Amino acid sequence: MKKLLSIIIPVYNEKKNIRELVIRMENALKSKNYEIIFVDDSNDETTDVIMNLTKQDDKVKLIHREEKRGLSSAVIEGFKEAKGDVFSVMDGDLQHPPEIVPFMLDKINEGADIVIPSRFIQGGSDGGLNLFRKFVSWTARYMGKVLFKKLRQISDPTSGIFMLKKSVIANKNLSDIGWKILIEVLVMGEYNNLVEIPYAFDTRNSGESKMSAVVQAQYLKHLFSLLLRTKFSK
Repeated sequence: MKKLLSIIIPVYNEKKNIRELVIRMENALKSKNYEIIFVDDSNDETTDVIMNLTKQDDKVKLIHREEKRGLSSAVIEGFKEAKGDVFSVMDGDLQHPPEIVPFMLDKINEGADIVIPSRFIQGGSDGGLNLFRKFVSWTARYMGKVLFKKLRQISDPTSGIFMLKKSVIANKNLSDIGWKILIEVLVMGEYNNLVEIPYAFDTRNSGESKMSAVVQAQYLKHLFSLLLRTKFSK
Protein backbone atom coordinates (compact mmCIF):
# COMPACT_ATOMS: atom_id res chain seq x y z
CA MET A 1 0.00 0.00 0.00
CA LYS A 2 1.25 3.47 -0.86
CA LYS A 3 2.33 5.70 2.00
CA LEU A 4 -0.34 8.12 3.12
CA LEU A 5 0.19 11.84 2.56
CA SER A 6 -1.59 14.12 5.06
CA ILE A 7 -2.24 17.61 3.67
CA ILE A 8 -2.94 20.04 6.50
CA ILE A 9 -4.73 23.25 5.55
CA PRO A 10 -5.54 25.86 8.21
CA VAL A 11 -8.45 28.04 7.11
CA TYR A 12 -10.27 31.11 8.36
CA ASN A 13 -13.23 32.39 6.32
CA GLU A 14 -12.21 30.93 2.95
CA LYS A 15 -15.62 29.70 1.79
CA LYS A 16 -15.11 30.76 -1.84
CA ASN A 17 -11.81 28.90 -2.19
CA ILE A 18 -12.43 25.52 -0.56
CA ARG A 19 -14.19 23.65 -3.36
CA GLU A 20 -11.74 24.77 -6.02
CA LEU A 21 -8.83 23.82 -3.77
CA VAL A 22 -10.19 20.30 -3.23
CA ILE A 23 -10.94 19.81 -6.94
CA ARG A 24 -7.48 20.96 -7.96
CA MET A 25 -5.89 18.76 -5.31
CA GLU A 26 -7.85 15.75 -6.54
CA ASN A 27 -6.70 16.39 -10.10
CA ALA A 28 -3.07 16.82 -9.00
CA LEU A 29 -3.01 13.69 -6.83
CA LYS A 30 -5.16 11.23 -8.78
CA SER A 31 -2.78 8.31 -8.32
CA LYS A 32 -1.71 9.17 -4.76
CA ASN A 33 -2.89 8.03 -1.34
CA TYR A 34 -3.75 11.16 0.61
CA GLU A 35 -6.04 12.90 3.07
CA ILE A 36 -6.88 16.61 3.32
CA ILE A 37 -7.30 17.90 6.87
CA PHE A 38 -8.93 21.31 7.10
CA VAL A 39 -8.31 22.92 10.49
CA ASP A 40 -11.06 25.48 10.44
CA ASP A 41 -11.37 28.53 12.70
CA SER A 42 -14.02 30.19 10.56
CA ASN A 43 -17.09 32.12 11.64
CA ASP A 44 -18.75 32.18 8.23
CA GLU A 45 -20.10 29.48 5.88
CA THR A 46 -16.64 27.94 5.35
CA THR A 47 -17.39 25.26 7.93
CA ASP A 48 -20.57 24.22 6.13
CA VAL A 49 -18.74 24.03 2.81
CA ILE A 50 -16.09 21.73 4.27
CA MET A 51 -18.67 19.63 6.13
CA ASN A 52 -20.54 19.02 2.87
CA LEU A 53 -17.29 17.99 1.18
CA THR A 54 -16.55 15.45 3.94
CA LYS A 55 -19.86 13.77 3.06
CA GLN A 56 -18.93 13.59 -0.61
CA ASP A 57 -15.26 12.64 -0.30
CA ASP A 58 -13.80 10.47 2.48
CA LYS A 59 -10.38 11.97 1.80
CA VAL A 60 -11.58 15.30 3.22
CA LYS A 61 -11.46 15.72 7.02
CA LEU A 62 -12.65 18.61 9.17
CA ILE A 63 -11.39 19.88 12.50
CA HIS A 64 -13.52 22.87 13.49
CA ARG A 65 -12.32 25.05 16.35
CA GLU A 66 -14.57 27.63 17.96
CA GLU A 67 -12.50 28.75 20.93
CA LYS A 68 -9.03 28.88 19.41
CA ARG A 69 -7.37 30.83 16.61
CA GLY A 70 -3.95 30.96 15.04
CA LEU A 71 -2.17 29.43 12.06
CA SER A 72 0.61 27.68 13.96
CA SER A 73 -1.73 26.17 16.53
CA ALA A 74 -3.99 24.98 13.71
CA VAL A 75 -1.12 23.28 11.90
CA ILE A 76 0.10 21.60 15.09
CA GLU A 77 -3.41 20.31 15.75
CA GLY A 78 -3.44 18.99 12.20
CA PHE A 79 -0.11 17.23 12.80
CA LYS A 80 -1.60 15.49 15.82
CA GLU A 81 -4.64 14.26 13.89
CA ALA A 82 -2.79 13.30 10.70
CA LYS A 83 -2.55 9.61 9.87
CA GLY A 84 0.15 9.92 7.22
CA ASP A 85 3.87 9.20 7.14
CA VAL A 86 4.40 12.46 5.26
CA PHE A 87 2.85 15.83 6.15
CA SER A 88 2.25 18.77 3.85
CA VAL A 89 1.14 22.23 4.95
CA MET A 90 -0.39 24.94 2.78
CA ASP A 91 -2.81 27.85 2.99
CA GLY A 92 -6.44 27.65 1.93
CA ASP A 93 -6.51 30.83 -0.17
CA LEU A 94 -5.09 29.27 -3.37
CA GLN A 95 -1.96 31.42 -3.27
CA HIS A 96 -0.18 28.10 -2.80
CA PRO A 97 -0.94 26.10 -5.98
CA PRO A 98 -2.15 22.55 -5.23
CA GLU A 99 -0.43 21.41 -8.44
CA ILE A 100 2.98 21.66 -6.75
CA VAL A 101 2.16 19.01 -4.13
CA PRO A 102 3.07 15.95 -6.28
CA PHE A 103 6.44 17.52 -7.13
CA MET A 104 7.12 17.99 -3.42
CA LEU A 105 6.16 14.37 -2.81
CA ASP A 106 8.55 13.22 -5.53
CA LYS A 107 11.42 14.91 -3.67
CA ILE A 108 10.39 13.20 -0.41
CA ASN A 109 10.33 9.85 -2.20
CA GLU A 110 13.82 10.61 -3.54
CA GLY A 111 15.15 11.04 0.00
CA ALA A 112 14.40 14.59 1.13
CA ASP A 113 13.35 15.06 4.76
CA ILE A 114 11.84 18.51 4.15
CA VAL A 115 10.79 20.14 0.87
CA ILE A 116 10.19 23.89 0.70
CA PRO A 117 8.74 25.54 -2.40
CA SER A 118 10.69 28.78 -2.62
CA ARG A 119 9.80 32.12 -4.17
CA PHE A 120 13.45 33.18 -4.17
CA ILE A 121 15.37 30.64 -6.24
CA GLN A 122 15.58 30.51 -10.03
CA GLY A 123 12.12 29.85 -11.43
CA GLY A 124 10.30 31.14 -8.35
CA SER A 125 8.29 34.34 -7.90
CA ASP A 126 6.63 36.30 -5.11
CA GLY A 127 4.48 38.27 -7.56
CA GLY A 128 1.35 37.54 -5.53
CA LEU A 129 2.46 40.00 -2.83
CA ASN A 130 2.12 43.75 -2.89
CA LEU A 131 5.13 45.93 -2.03
CA PHE A 132 4.24 46.24 1.65
CA ARG A 133 3.79 42.49 2.03
CA LYS A 134 7.08 41.92 0.21
CA PHE A 135 8.83 44.22 2.68
CA VAL A 136 7.25 42.48 5.68
CA SER A 137 8.21 39.09 4.25
CA TRP A 138 11.81 40.17 3.60
CA THR A 139 12.11 41.57 7.14
CA ALA A 140 10.78 38.34 8.64
CA ARG A 141 13.23 36.22 6.64
CA TYR A 142 16.18 38.47 7.46
CA MET A 143 15.46 38.45 11.19
CA GLY A 144 15.13 34.67 11.25
CA LYS A 145 18.41 34.16 9.41
CA VAL A 146 20.29 36.56 11.68
CA LEU A 147 19.07 34.78 14.79
CA PHE A 148 19.22 31.12 13.74
CA LYS A 149 22.11 29.43 11.93
CA LYS A 150 19.86 26.61 10.66
CA LEU A 151 17.94 29.13 8.54
CA ARG A 152 20.85 30.88 6.85
CA GLN A 153 21.24 28.61 3.83
CA ILE A 154 17.49 28.46 3.17
CA SER A 155 16.15 31.02 0.69
CA ASP A 156 12.54 30.95 1.93
CA PRO A 157 12.39 29.87 5.61
CA THR A 158 9.10 31.71 6.15
CA SER A 159 7.26 29.89 3.37
CA GLY A 160 3.71 28.91 4.21
CA ILE A 161 3.84 25.79 2.04
CA PHE A 162 6.14 22.86 2.75
CA MET A 163 6.31 19.09 3.13
CA LEU A 164 8.15 16.92 5.63
CA LYS A 165 8.53 13.39 6.83
CA LYS A 166 6.67 12.75 10.06
CA SER A 167 9.96 11.74 11.68
CA VAL A 168 11.28 15.33 11.44
CA ILE A 169 8.97 16.47 14.24
CA ALA A 170 8.44 13.19 16.09
CA ASN A 171 8.54 13.76 19.85
CA LYS A 172 9.19 17.48 19.37
CA ASN A 173 7.32 19.96 21.55
CA LEU A 174 6.42 22.55 18.95
CA SER A 175 5.24 25.98 20.03
CA ASP A 176 1.96 27.26 18.62
CA ILE A 177 2.91 30.94 18.77
CA GLY A 178 2.34 33.05 15.69
CA TRP A 179 2.01 32.33 11.99
CA LYS A 180 5.34 30.98 10.72
CA ILE A 181 5.21 27.34 11.73
CA LEU A 182 7.92 26.42 9.20
CA ILE A 183 10.53 28.34 11.21
CA GLU A 184 9.50 26.34 14.28
CA VAL A 185 9.91 23.10 12.33
CA LEU A 186 13.27 24.13 10.86
CA VAL A 187 14.77 25.20 14.18
CA MET A 188 13.33 22.46 16.40
CA GLY A 189 13.09 19.54 13.96
CA GLU A 190 15.63 16.82 13.13
CA TYR A 191 16.54 16.43 9.47
CA ASN A 192 19.51 15.94 7.17
CA ASN A 193 18.28 16.56 3.65
CA LEU A 194 16.37 19.76 2.92
CA VAL A 195 15.40 20.55 -0.67
CA GLU A 196 13.97 23.77 -2.12
CA ILE A 197 12.04 23.82 -5.38
CA PRO A 198 10.84 26.95 -7.22
CA TYR A 199 7.22 28.06 -7.26
CA ALA A 200 5.21 31.16 -8.08
CA PHE A 201 3.21 32.65 -5.21
CA ASP A 202 -0.17 33.42 -6.75
CA THR A 203 -2.45 36.37 -6.15
CA ARG A 204 -5.24 35.73 -3.65
CA ASN A 205 -8.22 34.06 -5.32
CA SER A 206 -10.86 35.40 -2.93
CA GLY A 207 -11.27 36.72 0.59
CA GLU A 208 -8.98 39.00 2.58
CA SER A 209 -5.40 38.72 3.79
CA LYS A 210 -4.97 37.83 7.47
CA MET A 211 -1.84 40.01 7.80
CA SER A 212 -2.12 42.52 10.66
CA ALA A 213 -0.01 44.32 13.28
CA VAL A 214 -1.04 41.66 15.80
CA VAL A 215 0.22 38.90 13.51
CA GLN A 216 3.53 40.71 13.07
CA ALA A 217 3.90 41.13 16.84
CA GLN A 218 3.25 37.41 17.25
CA TYR A 219 6.16 36.70 14.90
CA LEU A 220 8.52 38.68 17.11
CA LYS A 221 7.21 36.82 20.16
CA HIS A 222 7.79 33.54 18.34
CA LEU A 223 11.41 34.39 17.52
CA PHE A 224 12.07 35.32 21.15
CA SER A 225 10.49 32.06 22.31
CA LEU A 226 12.72 30.09 19.93
CA LEU A 227 15.79 31.90 21.22
CA LEU A 228 14.93 30.94 24.78
CA ARG A 229 14.25 27.32 23.86
CA THR A 230 17.50 26.97 21.92
CA LYS A 231 19.52 28.82 24.58
CA PHE A 232 20.35 31.66 22.22
CA SER A 233 22.18 29.33 19.84
CA LYS A 234 22.93 30.58 16.35
